[in-house]
Amino acid sequence: MTSANLTDAVQAEQGTSLWKDAWRRLRKNRLALFGLAVLTVFIVVALLTPWIAPYAYDAQNLDLGASPPSAAHWLGTDIFGRDLLTQILYGGRISLAVGFVATAVALVIGVTWGAIAGYVGGRVDAVMMRLVDILYALPFMIFIVLLMVVFGRNLLLLFLAIGAVEWLTMARIMRGQVQSLRQQEFVEAAVSLGLSPATIVRRHLVPNALGPIIVYTTLTIPSVMLLEAFLSFLGLGVQPPATSWGLLISYGAETMEEYPWLLIFPGAALTLTLFALNFLGDGLRDALDVRGSGD
Repeated sequence: MTSANLTDAVQAEQGTSLWKDAWRRLRKNRLALFGLAVLTVFIVVALLTPWIAPYAYDAQNLDLGASPPSAAHWLGTDIFGRDLLTQILYGGRISLAVGFVATAVALVIGVTWGAIAGYVGGRVDAVMMRLVDILYALPFMIFIVLLMVVFGRNLLLLFLAIGAVEWLTMARIMRGQVQSLRQQEFVEAAVSLGLSPATIVRRHLVPNALGPIIVYTTLTIPSVMLLEAFLSFLGLGVQPPATSWGLLISYGAETMEEYPWLLIFPGAALTLTLFALNFLGDGLRDALDVRGSGD
């Protein structure tokens, strides 16, 4: 075996050991495992909703109206006689999609921006991060509202708008990670081999900075879902006939004194998901923090 192959094998073994150790520490965190299990169940249910929902999405019974939980409607019905469990299942599909897609948009923008700023450094870094500072000072809620007003209330635009305002912290984290890694020996070796800056960033720096990024990603998803719920509560998010947990909570808040179940059950679904994501994010942070572990 050549020295180059030996080096690659050692690096591969170290990388594998890092993730194995992280998984071992994560399994010891019961709250994190609970969060992972709940999140997995919600995702599977959301994917299977068209086949497992007890009623059709557009089925309604105006004569029935709002009725409390019963054997026929486990979570009750809304004022239009629509099954609330069915509405929550379909609403979960959009709420989870907003959380994951908008976070993915923020991930792509933030990682790319932070990696370039951190690796290039100098004036480029100063200009790019000053722009981030300026964007931090802007009232992004007004920015999103203006986008909705100018371009219309489009679900895809909602994904992009929320993702476009959530990337700033991710860019700062990525920049800090890249700055701490670019002086490492493996980066200097890649430079001496004549690899391009883009290749070094893509193949060496970004993979080695994934730990904090993964943790922050799991903590960004709940904040994105909360933002969507808030926008839907204001009437600026998901629009009928589509629904989301935020929109259901908005409807429930209007009639909470007469029909409290319309607020309790969608609120419980959103709350449980947010807790699960935060538990998982905290567990990943502890699992990937080698210095803070007791192993």
